[in-house]
Amino acid sequence: MKAWASLLGALGAVAFVFGLLSLFLWVAGAPSDPAWIFANFVLGLGLLGIALFANLDALRERLASGEGRRAGKYGTTAILSTGVGIAILGMLGFLSARHPVRFDWSEAHVHTLSDQSHKVAQGLDRDVDVTAFAAPMDAAPLHSLLDKYAYVSPHFKVTYADPTARPDLIEKYKIRPEKLGHGLVRLALGSESVEVTQIDEPSITNALVKLTRKGQKKVYFLEGHGERPSEGAGAEGKEGFAQAADALKSENYVTAKLLLAATGDVPADANALVIAGPTRPLQPEEHAALTRYLARGGSVLVLIDPRAQTDLGNDLSAYGVRLGDDVVIDRVQGLFGRAATPFAAEYGDHPITKDLREVTLFHVVRSVRPKPDAKGRFTELVRTSKDSWAEHDLQRFFDEGKVSQDPGDEAGPIPIAIAGTPSVPEAARQAAAKAEGAAAGGETKDAKSKPAEAAPAADAKPDEDAKPPEPRLVVMGDSDFASNQLLDAYRNRDLFVNAVNWLAGDVQAISVRPNRSRASRLALSAEQFSRLRYLSLFVLPEAIAFLGVLAWWSRRRAPGR
Repeated sequence: MKAWASLLGALGAVAFVFGLLSLFLWVAGAPSDPAWIFANFVLGLGLLGIALFANLDALRERLASGEGRRAGKYGTTAILSTGVGIAILGMLGFLSARHPVRFDWSEAHVHTLSDQSHKVAQGLDRDVDVTAFAAPMDAAPLHSLLDKYAYVSPHFKVTYADPTARPDLIEKYKIRPEKLGHGLVRLALGSESVEVTQIDEPSITNALVKLTRKGQKKVYFLEGHGERPSEGAGAEGKEGFAQAADALKSENYVTAKLLLAATGDVPADANALVIAGPTRPLQPEEHAALTRYLARGGSVLVLIDPRAQTDLGNDLSAYGVRLGDDVVIDRVQGLFGRAATPFAAEYGDHPITKDLREVTLFHVVRSVRPKPDAKGRFTELVRTSKDSWAEHDLQRFFDEGKVSQDPGDEAGPIPIAIAGTPSVPEAARQAAAKAEGAAAGGETKDAKSKPAEAAPAADAKPDEDAKPPEPRLVVMGDSDFASNQLLDAYRNRDLFVNAVNWLAGDVQAISVRPNRSRASRLALSAEQFSRLRYLSLFVLPEAIAFLGVLAWWSRRRAPGR
């Protein structure tokens, strides 16, 4: 029996220690199994008692000897050192709870806010009151998400509420009960508030943008020439631009369609004009209207596909842009080997692309570059890989679906998007300046009828030499990349929205936005999750400790030791 005493004592100590850990967590409120705690205590105390009884005589002799006194002395020192170490760890835990610091070492930074969310949260200069309604079972992912915002900004004030326990808040904020099914987050800034029912990072960030961005800018989508529709018939199809328009609305823009032949001019409230994949020519009056819009400092985004039956190429050439009569082919960096659907990850030094690090995806894209005399005014935004080339035999490509890199085809990298200041004819600029002066003069005449104290302002003459703001132009050789089918692929959404941000003058809004895709999750009930956690925290470690003790004991009893 004495030979087994050391083994039984070690096994008893393991069971007793895990019983104590389980008991502490159970007292602290963590889910635990009282039967498991009781079994560990009974087993541990029983084995320790057996080991002590079997070695009682030997223990008496050892305590009476000098060896026993030395063991007591060093044992006491070891216990005190252990106690001090535990106290230090406890103080470190207390300090980390009071002054938390987050680290995200995951490869994709899945535990960190995206660049856009970080900018929006960090830019808060007033308190945003956030009330999160969620049942206790659904609160964990909500805590994880909102705590990221609260960590970035002290102005992000979060209150968590169980809908069943706080009906007063539901009545106070006039929240409809049917909205609370899967949780709801209410964000309030002053008298304005936004309710979010789809609880994810993009929705929370978009709500903050709507609350904090001052005023709304307007973006028009040109129609009437076969452009991709942003609303109405066909907008929701895979080739439509409904999602692109929604992406702009999420950034607090107002979008609208523009039939230029009916209005005669681009409206004065247009902060940007999007021409998405035209397939038919414009009327002469429409060409003139576009030039007038740019002359008065307008901003235009042109997405023009290869072989598009439009005459916008003539306008772009006058502005300093050269469209390639080609299709970019990449047999190495193509989507699933599709050579005409290339990835692009080489970006120019420009505010639109300065934060882009991941690839964007295009489908049947043409080359776009500045003309030699306009290189100082434009920046190449996106280029395909060095393995790509510009295929000029379009007849063979579209009719037979075959390509080959011939000596006359330009080798990659191939620029497929540019941004800069278009060259607007001086006559158009002068006409725009005169129109602005005439408008100012009209206001002056109206002012003369006002009281005398306004007379000095009325006498002021319009500055005919004043120049309108510089126009802005972005041209991309593909419109598919921003369609409903491809907008959420890779960083296509960021490229499209960033381009509009820059055109509209919202440079501070340019960023990398949250991914729309979500990680797969294993759905577990509360009971299953509790069992899995208990198994991983206690049962498996205790089994490993038992096996360690058995291995130690067997090696100790091995011959020659």
